[in-house]
Amino acid sequence: MACKFSVDDVLSMWDDIEVQEFDDESSYSTSESSEEESENIPPPPTAAASSSGLRGDHSKAQPPPTKRKGPSSGRQKQAPVQWKTEKDVDIAPPPLRFRPLKTPGIQVDTTVQHTPGDLFKLFFSPAVVRQLCQTTNSYAAVNTVDKSYKWVDVDVPEFFRFLGLLQYTALVKLPCIEDYWCTDPVLHVPFPKSVMPRARFQALLWNLHLSDLMEDHTNDLQKGTPQHNRVHRAQPLLDHMKVACKAAYHPRRELAVDERMVATKAKTGITQFMKNKPTKWGIKLFVVADSSNGYTVDFTVYSGKMGGTSEKGLSYDAVMALVQPAVMGTGYHVYVDNFYSSPTLFNDLVSLNIGACGTYREGRKGCPPSRGLMTRKTPRGTLRWLRQGKLVFVKWMDTREVSMCSTIHAAHGGQTVRRRVKSRDGTFSTIEVPSPLPVIAYNKHMGGVDRSDQLIQYYSAHRRVSRPYRTLFLHCFDIATTNAYILHVELSQARQQRALSHKAFALQLVKDLCEVETSGAPRNRQTSHLPVPLAEQPGDISYRATAGRRRCQLCADRGIRSDTPWKCEACDVPLCLQLNRNCFREWHV
Repeated sequence: MACKFSVDDVLSMWDDIEVQEFDDESSYSTSESSEEESENIPPPPTAAASSSGLRGDHSKAQPPPTKRKGPSSGRQKQAPVQWKTEKDVDIAPPPLRFRPLKTPGIQVDTTVQHTPGDLFKLFFSPAVVRQLCQTTNSYAAVNTVDKSYKWVDVDVPEFFRFLGLLQYTALVKLPCIEDYWCTDPVLHVPFPKSVMPRARFQALLWNLHLSDLMEDHTNDLQKGTPQHNRVHRAQPLLDHMKVACKAAYHPRRELAVDERMVATKAKTGITQFMKNKPTKWGIKLFVVADSSNGYTVDFTVYSGKMGGTSEKGLSYDAVMALVQPAVMGTGYHVYVDNFYSSPTLFNDLVSLNIGACGTYREGRKGCPPSRGLMTRKTPRGTLRWLRQGKLVFVKWMDTREVSMCSTIHAAHGGQTVRRRVKSRDGTFSTIEVPSPLPVIAYNKHMGGVDRSDQLIQYYSAHRRVSRPYRTLFLHCFDIATTNAYILHVELSQARQQRALSHKAFALQLVKDLCEVETSGAPRNRQTSHLPVPLAEQPGDISYRATAGRRRCQLCADRGIRSDTPWKCEACDVPLCLQLNRNCFREWHV
């Protein structure tokens, strides 16, 4: 390809281009140079346009270099947080005036003697039991159509005896329900058989229902929508239990909020897993309890993410739903763990005249940064604190770093705690370690829910059942028996009497609910337990002795094959009734 330009043309072209030389200091503007310096840089000269059209043409004017903005430009740097030490004096916010809506303590007449059965019926009243009988009978009428047993409607006295046997199973532990009616001499216990036959107890447990069937159907049609209630079948009893707990007792000033797990691994849709809890699988409840005695004041069941959680989070909503000034009053002190603590929650509680104290998590929104404030080599007892209005943040080194926040206390007040330490020669000694006020108060008052859980576990009626709402029913029963015992202790203190032990209270509650006399026999024996034929009598006399014969239940339990034409009318259980073998009498005695 022939060249279009001669050598002379190219040389003349280079002569027309003016080359500008710049110093190294003034040619380039770095991101750290000021705007004034970059403006003082002389702009490159404008060269004459070349008619050559070469790709390497340098005759075009170059724009001045611009200042490049970093990722932090335009954003003001926050001033470092100045944490204070124990040498700095902290002034606590003014104390909140305690104004409960009722006199704290038990809300029944303390001048009257109350039996364990009377206290239990504050939670399971005859009206509530009557409603449970109606819903159970309605459910059984539909559920037992194709069952092998005959259903007889339950009434209020029989349902209370059923509850009494539930408490008996909590008091006397056996491997399974059938063992309480076992005739084996090793496992035999005579009391349950004297109150209710095994088949009747199991029929009540299998058909126990807590809600209206039509409302259940309406709720089931709303599955997959926000209107669907996953605990609808237990909701009537849960609502009543919450009202009864607050009506029978008004809490004192110190309250604790924490989670509680009701053990179950069933696929309920609301079953949760919490690895740090002793009961890792179960239905999660948010509970507020009185820190002085462990009384369960209120609770809510966590039914999953489909609920209407606000933008402030689940933990915020749980505390605000449990601690309501319109129900309890103002001036209360609420203690929570790091799952709930946040500056937003604590400041909102202060606006309601309710104080709060608890541990908090590093990095939670609104909490001051403290990275590198303490290390593993920081001496034990070292304290740092920071106050933001009425909210104080405290960092304290014990065996590990402890983070606290409070709207009730000052950061420190000169208190100390004892710690046992090991010296270099292997000997142990006790030393006094400075401790912040929020830490001391938290350790003293945070155990309200844990104490309630401990009392429940001593004599719990919880067992594996076929429906999750029945699991919640058994837990409501445990709450009722435990709160009733706490009321008994409070009454005894008010009357200056010696309270029964927990075991003695549970034993007397069984007697009261089952209507048992001191001798151990039931007060009112049922007259409906009569022997009747299993089938209608045929016209032919020769077939009357064998018509409708079935295997005797008591003989079957003993491994004996024996057929009988008789059954118990109330129990609907075939039993032998012969001169040489009276299984009917042995079954009911």
